[in-house]
Amino acid sequence: MMFAKGAGPLQYLRFTRGMEIMNATTRVLVLEDSLIIAMEAEDILRLVGADTIDIANSLDQARDAIQVADYDFALLDVNLGEALSFDFARDLSQANIPFGFVSGYSDTQDFPIDLQDVPLLVKPFDENAMRDFLQKLFPSPAE
Repeated sequence: MMFAKGAGPLQYLRFTRGMEIMNATTRVLVLEDSLIIAMEAEDILRLVGADTIDIANSLDQARDAIQVADYDFALLDVNLGEALSFDFARDLSQANIPFGFVSGYSDTQDFPIDLQDVPLLVKPFDENAMRDFLQKLFPSPAE
């Protein structure tokens, strides 16, 4: 539903340390209720090669965003103040949009069992942490 027929994010994203890991058409959704953190994530995503980064600061905005645009992947803040992003993560899974969580906590044991293995980017993060996170989100095939 979210990708052109026969195309998906794994065909476009390249994850070689020291090189850009995305191409010029990579579109990312960042769901983050803190504007400063969202802007930092946007800057770092641009450093690693993302072209278009859309920021949603609420679940409603994020749900609207995936209805009108195709995303290669999403970064989801776990705790959005009044809500958690777990149900939206399941929506992304249903739409075949890869995603990972962002949190100030490094332990996923309190996550729902079906989401405990989703890659986690721990705040605060930098370019290297983002690259490592993306390697987990899109592991390179064994050669």
